[in-house]
Amino acid sequence: MVEKAQFSTHLCHPKYWLLWFGIGLMRLTQLLPLSVQMKLGSLIGRLAKAVMGSRVNTAKRNLELCFPEMSASERQDLLKRNFEETGKAIFDTINAWWWSDAKVQRHMSIKGQQHVENTLADGHGVILFAVHCLPLEMGARIFGQFQPGVGVYRPHNNPVMEYLQVKGRLRSNKALVSKRDLRKMVRCLRSPDVIWYTADQDFGRSSATFIPFFAMQEAATITGATTLARLGKAKVLPFSVVRNADDKGYTIEIMPALDNFPGEDEVVDAKRGNKIIEGIINRCPSQYMWLHRRFKTRPNKDDPSVY
Repeated sequence: MVEKAQFSTHLCHPKYWLLWFGIGLMRLTQLLPLSVQMKLGSLIGRLAKAVMGSRVNTAKRNLELCFPEMSASERQDLLKRNFEETGKAIFDTINAWWWSDAKVQRHMSIKGQQHVENTLADGHGVILFAVHCLPLEMGARIFGQFQPGVGVYRPHNNPVMEYLQVKGRLRSNKALVSKRDLRKMVRCLRSPDVIWYTADQDFGRSSATFIPFFAMQEAATITGATTLARLGKAKVLPFSVVRNADDKGYTIEIMPALDNFPGEDEVVDAKRGNKIIEGIINRCPSQYMWLHRRFKTRPNKDDPSVY
């Protein structure tokens, strides 16, 4: 478990100087008004769409697979807006890591925090069942204004970026734990405490069941929420965060704890989880991370790629 960002002189090596310079420029942008940040982000997103051919193709294919009922023009419009929102997400992360608490509070709205408070008061840990939406970093920062928890994360390969992400995320979390460390997650839940959990990406075949996700009938889906809830004696509370339509702030919503979860069948639980994920995404589909190759793992190794 990581409870403090560890700075070392190794991070000052000349090979990292250009990265530090870029980070310094990024940090300065947190001084800009949010409206200006969002306009810049939208521009960055449009430029990215023009040059990131493979990522554009991935997002386009995901939309085709998930929303076949949409017309081609509707999907193209959603793709365009998704890249604009992706550019804005750069500033969401900058703001989440460097804004003061006072500034965060001026731009946030929280719904359903009583569900977290009541669950903890009843002696149960809380699993915040989230999705990889683009403003997720800001969602965690906002949540930490009233109930700091434990973030589940993947350590960064670059030591400078690892230092920055740990330092940034600990502004709203008590600690961070690797997504592979089930034992510590369970220990946190039994405290009881709050942890973040996402089950909407493709983590490979080894721990997956193949179930529907939107219109895709066989999407590799992990069943870890069932295991965590059972071992941690915890409740699962769906969580969403959106950047408001006027680009002037953010709203998080915590929904009531799921009844009868975990159930007797982890596959049934996972199907239920995917339906919840779909509902959260449908609140603002343009702010979801469609650039991820969600369907790269097929049920059989010999099945052709859908990308």
